[in-house]
Amino acid sequence: MTQHHQDTLKIRTQAKSLHKITPQVRDVVATAGISTGLCTVFVRHTSASLIIQENADPDVLKDLASFFADLVPESRSYIHDTEGPDDMPAHIRSALTHTCEQIPITNHRLALGTWQGIYLWEHRAYPHQREIVVHVSGI
Repeated sequence: MTQHHQDTLKIRTQAKSLHKITPQVRDVVATAGISTGLCTVFVRHTSASLIIQENADPDVLKDLASFFADLVPESRSYIHDTEGPDDMPAHIRSALTHTCEQIPITNHRLALGTWQGIYLWEHRAYPHQREIVVHVSGI
């Protein structure tokens, strides 16, 4: 019979940065006691996102952030600007990445590759309290 376990992580972000959340997600998987299954990670916000990316060389994350800053500039004139010049670009960056990631669970562990880590990507110019729902299902 399939089992389910769910937990909500609260992550305090820094302005426009990537936060490695792999250890917190691993802890939820360990608590769930699932041997084989699927871990779904979902961020409950529209101006932050999730990515699975390089976890060894921090220059990769810097280059990603730089690329997205060029791709979606804050200097552009957006119709939606009520919450400041960083808000609409944050929504676009979130739409171009993911609000949800799914990782297989094998032998009670996340089946991430050697160089993969799970990151919460804060797209806003100021720190925020973000909520991430981690749902684990399997046997």
